[in-house]
Amino acid sequence: MNSFFERRYVVAGIFITFVLILLARLFYIQVVDDRYFLYASQNVVRKFVKYPARGPILDRNGTIMVQNQPIYDIVVIPKQVKPFDTVEFCKLLGIDKEGYDKRMIKARKYSPYRASVFEKQLSAQLYASFQERLSEFPGFFPQQRIIRTYPDSAAAQFLGYIGEVTDPIIKRSGGYYAPGDYIGITGVERSYETLLRGTRGVERSMVDSRNVVKGKYANGAYDTVAAAGERLVSSLDMRIQKLGEALMKNKVGSIVAIEPSTGEILAFVSSPTYDPNLLVGRERGNNAAKLYKDPYKPFFTRPVQAYYPPGSSFKPLSALIGLQEGIIKPTDTYNCIGYYMAGNHRVKCTHVHGTVNLAGAIAGSCNGYFNMVFAKVLNARGGKNTDASYTNWKANVNKFGFGVRLGVDIPSEGRGLVPTAQYYDKIYHRGGWRSTTVASLAIGQGELLATPLQLANIEATIANHGFYYKPHLIKAIGDKQVIKHEYTVKNYVGIDAQYFEPVINGMQSVVDYGTGQGSKIPGIIMCGKTGTAQNPHGKNHSLFVAFAPRDNPKIAIAVVVENSGDGGTWAAPIASFIVEKYLRDTITKRESGIYPEYYMEKNLLPDIIVKPADKAKIKADSIKKATADSVKKAAADSVKKLKSAQNKPEKKAGDAKVTAMLPKRKDDE
Repeated sequence: MNSFFERRYVVAGIFITFVLILLARLFYIQVVDDRYFLYASQNVVRKFVKYPARGPILDRNGTIMVQNQPIYDIVVIPKQVKPFDTVEFCKLLGIDKEGYDKRMIKARKYSPYRASVFEKQLSAQLYASFQERLSEFPGFFPQQRIIRTYPDSAAAQFLGYIGEVTDPIIKRSGGYYAPGDYIGITGVERSYETLLRGTRGVERSMVDSRNVVKGKYANGAYDTVAAAGERLVSSLDMRIQKLGEALMKNKVGSIVAIEPSTGEILAFVSSPTYDPNLLVGRERGNNAAKLYKDPYKPFFTRPVQAYYPPGSSFKPLSALIGLQEGIIKPTDTYNCIGYYMAGNHRVKCTHVHGTVNLAGAIAGSCNGYFNMVFAKVLNARGGKNTDASYTNWKANVNKFGFGVRLGVDIPSEGRGLVPTAQYYDKIYHRGGWRSTTVASLAIGQGELLATPLQLANIEATIANHGFYYKPHLIKAIGDKQVIKHEYTVKNYVGIDAQYFEPVINGMQSVVDYGTGQGSKIPGIIMCGKTGTAQNPHGKNHSLFVAFAPRDNPKIAIAVVVENSGDGGTWAAPIASFIVEKYLRDTITKRESGIYPEYYMEKNLLPDIIVKPADKAKIKADSIKKATADSVKKAAADSVKKLKSAQNKPEKKAGDAKVTAMLPKRKDDE
C-alpha cells in the first residue's frame, strides 16, 4: 500500500515537472525570444518603410542643383526563401551566382528573420522586369528608395554626396538608421543631414504565402506618413559656379567668391572636380574607387582644406594693422633700393621702386616697405619684448579670420596657420629671435598659411571697411526662409574705418596700372592684389584677391592656380571673368586681348611626383605586362605560321635557300 502511494507522488511529480517545463518554454518563446513571433507575423504582415523624398537644393536664383529620382532595392528575409531558379534570378538582377551566395550569407548573418537589403539601386526599367516575376522568388520583395541626381553636374565638393550608413554611424544614431539606409557623407549633404533627410513613414500590409500584398493591415490604423526633407536654398550662383569650373579645367586650385554685405558664398570651385552623378547608382563604388586613386585628389575640398602662403595678398592686411597701431601714416614714405636689409641678410624686392607711400607700396607690391612696417610693429615695445609684440600682432591677424576656423557650414574646414610666439621660442629659444628672424611673415610667406576661403573673407572685410559676416553656403531653409542667427552678426576686426581708404586706393591702383592690370574690366572699378605664393615642390602658385565695384561692393573673390607662376598671369584674369559675369551676366572684350576660352583650354596640371617605391612597382608592372604581351604575340605568330604551312604547298629547295638568306624579322628572333 505504501508502495502505491509513493509511485503516485512520483508520477504526479513527473507530470508537474513536465507541465512547468512546457510553461517555461512557452513563456520563453512568447515573451523572451521574439524569433517565432517575427517569423509568424512576417508570414502575414509585412512592414514597408516609406522613405521620404530628400530635400532638394537650389541655387540663389532658383536653379535646381540637386533633385531626387526613385530607385528600388530588393530586400530579403532569409527564413522565407524557398528553392527557386537561381540562375534566372541572377540573370534578372544582373549578378552572378557567386554574388548571390555572398549576399545571402551576409543577409543570414544580419538576421534570418529580419529583412535586409539584398541588391541595391535597381533602375525603374530593371525593376519593372523583375517585378513581373516577383512571385517566383519567395522571401524577396521590393523597397522603393530615393537617390540624388545633379542636372548641371556641378559644385560637387560643395554639395557633397550621400552613401550607405556604416556600423559606427548606425550605432551613433541610436537606432535611427538601419543597414541599407543612406546618409550625407560630405559637403552640404552632411552638414544639413537632419533637415534634408525628412521623416520616414511605415506602411503595414497583409501578404499571402507567395508574398503578394492583399491589402492594408488593420485598415492602415498603424501606418505613418513620410514627410519630405526641407528645401535648401544655397547662396551659390550657378552662372559663375559653372564658369569658374570651366576656367579651372585641367588646373589645380580654387575659386571662392563672397557677397560682402551678407557673407553668402557665391562661388565655391575646387579643381580638379568630378561629376557628382558618378557617385549615384550601381556603379557608385567603382567610380568612387577610381576617383580616390586620382593623383590630383578630386575629393579634396580645396576652398576650405588647402593651405597656401598668402604671398603679397597679405600686404593690405599688414598695412591696416600698422595704421591701427599708429606705427605708420598713409603719407609716410620709404625708399626702395631693390632690397631690404633684415639683420645681416637681404630680402629682395620685385623692383627698385624708389620713394613710395602706403598706396604706392601696395600698387607696386614693394616688399621692402612692408618689411619696414612689420619690423616697426614688432619692435614697438623694444627688441627684448619681441614675444609680446608678436603675440599682439598675431591676435590682430586672427581677428581677420587667419589661423582660425571661420565656421562655414561645411565639414572639415581648416584653420590655416599663424604661428605662436612659443613656436618660434622652441626653434630659436626664448629671446633668441627678432623681427628680422621672421621677416618673411611681413610679405605673406614663411610659416603663414591660409585657405582660399580665408583669403576671400579678407577681401569682404576690406570691402566692408572693417567687419565681415561669417561665410556660409545656405541662405534659406524651407518655405520660411530661415537662416542661422550666427550668419547675421557683424564680426569686427578692430580696425577703424578711416584706415581702409588709403589701402583701397592702393588696391585700385593694382588693377588700374599695377601688377593686376591684365584683369581690368571696362566700366567696373575693381580693387585687388596679386600674389605669388612660393612653392617648394615646383612653380609658384598664382594668386589674386579682389572686390568690386569699389563703391557698394557686390562681390569679393580669391583665386588660386597652383604651379602656374605669378598672380597677374593666371589668377587675376580668371577672377576678372567671374566678377564681370556676376555683375553684368556677360563678359566684354578686353583691351588686353584676353578671353575666357584661352584660360578654359589651357592645361596647367602639374607633373605628379612619383615616390621611389611607386616607381619600382610601376617598372615591375611594366616588365610583367611586356613579358605577357611578348608571350601572347609569340604564341599568336606560331599559330599563324602553322596555319600558313598547312594551307600552302611545300617550298622548293631553292626557295628555302633564298628564304634562309633573307634577314630575320624582329618577331622571329
